[in-house]
This record gives sequence, C-alpha cells and structure tokens, in this order.
Amino acid sequence: MTLHQEPAADPSPIEPIEPNAPDAVVRRSRAAALSGLIGLIALGLAWELWLAPTGTGTLAVKVLPLVLCLLGLWRHRMVTFRWLSLLLWLYVLEGVVRGTTEHGVSQVLAVIEIVLCLWLFSACTLYIRWRLRNGQRNGLRNGESNGHDGPHDPARPAA
Repeated sequence: MTLHQEPAADPSPIEPIEPNAPDAVVRRSRAAALSGLIGLIALGLAWELWLAPTGTGTLAVKVLPLVLCLLGLWRHRMVTFRWLSLLLWLYVLEGVVRGTTEHGVSQVLAVIEIVLCLWLFSACTLYIRWRLRNGQRNGLRNGESNGHDGPHDPARPAA
C-alpha cells in the first residue's frame, strides 16, 4: 500500500489562453486606427517637407502629437484612443482651411487629410464603443480596465 500516487498523464495538453485577449472587432479597429494614424503622419511629413512645403518645413512638427499616440494605440490604451479622437478635429480643421484656401497639390492633400482623419476617427470610435460595451457586459464600470490598458497603475485605487 503506497501513500504516494503518481498523477495520471493528461493525453491532451491544454494551451494557455490569454485571459482578456482582444476580440476580432478590437483587433481590426485598432489595425484600422494604426493604419490611419501612420497614413496621417506620413501625409503630414510628406506634405510639409516634399510635396507642397510651406516655408522652411517647420510645419512638419504638427505631426509630433500624432507620433506620440502610436505607442498608446499599439498597447490598446483606451485613454490614447479617446484623446486621439479629440485631437483629430484640429487636423480636420486644418484640412478644411487649407482645402478651401489653397490650390493645386495642397488642395488635394488637404482632402486626403480630411479623409484620413475621418477614417481614423471612425476606427477610434468603434474601438472605444466596443470596448466600453464589452466592459459593461463584463461588469466593469466606465473607467475600469478590462485587461487591455497595460499594467496596473499603483496610484489608481482598486475598485
């Protein structure tokens, strides 16, 4: 009579699943947002440095706030999607002003900027709404994380 028994070997190994893996809508809307953001950054740089520069190219710094958003979108940071959706309207405004006052290549680039901004805004809005809806469905309140906002902030009190 033995007191120690070997556990039976499991013939089917269980693959670990990430607890809060983003679903298909979140992944696609983030991909759409990232592509729109990269497109808007590339357009802003090309516009101000090569295609239709105004002055010495110093207006190319206008893409700096967009570059700062890249990491937040990559890491599924909800706050970045929210702030970016507000920031975009400054670029829409620039596109409208330059599209109605300039001619030639700059006018075409302004229309492209407006289209990219609307694409990016739509992707951010879909991402935010889907995440909030899934968070409410999972019992989370409006500001809480559902696993995609990165590491826990120790300064933020736990619910």
